[in-house]
Amino acid sequence: MYAILDIETTGGKYNEEGITEIAIYKYDGHEVVDQFISLVNPERDIQPFVVNLTGINSNMLRNAPKFYEVAKRIVEITEDCILVAHNAQFDYRILCTEFRRLGFEYERKSLCSVELSKDLIPGQASYSLGKLVRSLGIPVTDRHRASGDALATVKLFKMLLDKDTTKSIIQKSVRLNPKLQLEPRHLDIIGELPSATGVYYIHKADGDIIYIGKSNNIKKRINQHFTGTNAKSKKIQAQVSTVTYEATGSELVALLKESEEIKKVKPIHNRALRRSIFTHALYAFKDENDYLNLKIDVADGRKKPITTFSNRQSGKSFITKAVEDYNLCQKLAGLYKTKTSCFNYEIKNCEGACIQKESPESYNKRVQSLIEKNSYSNKNMVIVDRGREVDERSAILIENGVFKGIGFFNLNYQITNLEVLESIITPMENNRDSQHIIQNYVRKNKLLKIIQIQPNTNNT
Repeated sequence: MYAILDIETTGGKYNEEGITEIAIYKYDGHEVVDQFISLVNPERDIQPFVVNLTGINSNMLRNAPKFYEVAKRIVEITEDCILVAHNAQFDYRILCTEFRRLGFEYERKSLCSVELSKDLIPGQASYSLGKLVRSLGIPVTDRHRASGDALATVKLFKMLLDKDTTKSIIQKSVRLNPKLQLEPRHLDIIGELPSATGVYYIHKADGDIIYIGKSNNIKKRINQHFTGTNAKSKKIQAQVSTVTYEATGSELVALLKESEEIKKVKPIHNRALRRSIFTHALYAFKDENDYLNLKIDVADGRKKPITTFSNRQSGKSFITKAVEDYNLCQKLAGLYKTKTSCFNYEIKNCEGACIQKESPESYNKRVQSLIEKNSYSNKNMVIVDRGREVDERSAILIENGVFKGIGFFNLNYQITNLEVLESIITPMENNRDSQHIIQNYVRKNKLLKIIQIQPNTNNT
């Protein structure tokens, strides 16, 4: 008996996702004999890109059952069944994570229809569910919804059963998802690591660094490397001899150190990282009527951005909020294409810059406030964040709009001017990635302490 399922999630950090929708079809090898389909209230935010992909938003889930309310039904319908899913490792992990939050260890045998398809239907251009079923003439409705995707997987699995005439491949492919066991040497390494924020360095036997990473919990992150099943994790597990680390206290300091040291050391298993950690940027320009316009565009090294974003959606979310916070015009902020007034003007939420009703001087002041808040161009300031100890703080120095470096100071130590700061700062490289890391971190951490520093002009 098989339980063919699909799960939609909130997206987000690994093992912090929540289920938003689940569909399970109990299949006896000939027909569907039972089914369970339900939206699920994940009790956490849904990532914007997931909302766009699935159409499932928080309003739809407000009155949906929480996972603990559907857990019993999931256990019952999958009892004595082999779980089947397209990329089963993902769906099985998410299910186990949700059950673990309830204090229950959920274990089932599983089959992955991606792996089976590669064995039984070789030579396909793509093995993603949508493209694969389309190429095989299998009808699919409600793509990226649990019910539609699970039903398409039922039809695909039926075809795979037909193609596996000896039943040998499916028998070989069934696996009991065991709890991943750590090797004794891996346990020894993890035992020496702290549950602290910082940068870690994975070394092979000759001391060479093969991977550099950062984490808010170094011990937990290394454990994930040692239990991971992807190709990179397996290579790290085979090659690791020791792990060293540098505690930073501050996530911002860890991000900056990680970025700089990957560029310097170029570890073999960091090579897959993107060349740039941001793709889009916010630019300002004046139109023919002298109004400051804003635009989210692909990052261009030849232009000077106000701030940068990891993706277009992140930039769009930022500018949408900025329009509200600074009472800006949707049209001039690039959110509403029109030759006349913007929508907000029609509902009296815009002062009319879109139709020259508000003067450029008045409107541009508010845009300038946004620019000054989100750009550290020409500024002298220090960002104060957590330190490595309770009585310590970290300092990230910006001098004349240029990132100078990082340092740590005791709470009893007064940082009053650039000369004092420069004595505790370890110089670091100022580049587009470091600028993006700083701006992105400041944007997301509203309560961060930022001190404006006056240049030291006293030479006596």
